[in-house]
Amino acid sequence: MKTLPKMHSRARERGVVLLFCLIILVILLAGGIAVMRSTGNSLFGAGNLAFKRDLVNQGELAIAKAMKEFQTGGALVNTTATASNLPTANYSAIQLQTNEQGIPQVLLKKTTLSGPDVAGNTFTPSGGSITGNGGVTVRYVIDRMCNTTGAFSTIGKNGCVYIPSSTETPGGDQSQLSTPGPSVPSPPIYRITVRADGPRDTQVFLQASFTKPE
Repeated sequence: MKTLPKMHSRARERGVVLLFCLIILVILLAGGIAVMRSTGNSLFGAGNLAFKRDLVNQGELAIAKAMKEFQTGGALVNTTATASNLPTANYSAIQLQTNEQGIPQVLLKKTTLSGPDVAGNTFTPSGGSITGNGGVTVRYVIDRMCNTTGAFSTIGKNGCVYIPSSTETPGGDQSQLSTPGPSVPSPPIYRITVRADGPRDTQVFLQASFTKPE
């Protein structure tokens, strides 16, 4: 009869230990799940970065192709060619309208590219796309930063965005010129915008600008 209290005490102690073990196991299990999820997210993020880098690399092919159009033998090497639209080279002589991120609206269409320029005209490039590796499709447009068609020598600085010459004070008007500026300003700016479409509806946009002697 005297040993009964001791037996009840040991049973209670064993029950408390078991309860603590179960709690610790639950905590370890939750921690293991969290670590697995964290590892999975890290691998997923690393894969996305690598995939994005691949799209950027393939998108740069379009920039190189567009630049060749302005070199010897290209469709846009002459100033007479850049004076008007050339859809077969994906070229617009008028600046294209863009969204808030600066992407021309013509590139925001899913398949058939078409969009407005700043003069209200509809520009539809027909130069086709570039087929990359791994199911990547690259599309691009080139637009001259002017508000109308025509030769740059005729439009002048009032109708185009251009690089100021060495005799002009950037940001100023004619009264702020250090010396009388030339009658024709420096070459206008051309913009190349690229959209690379990859698997699972992924997209990467690239943009570059340059000038060339007129």
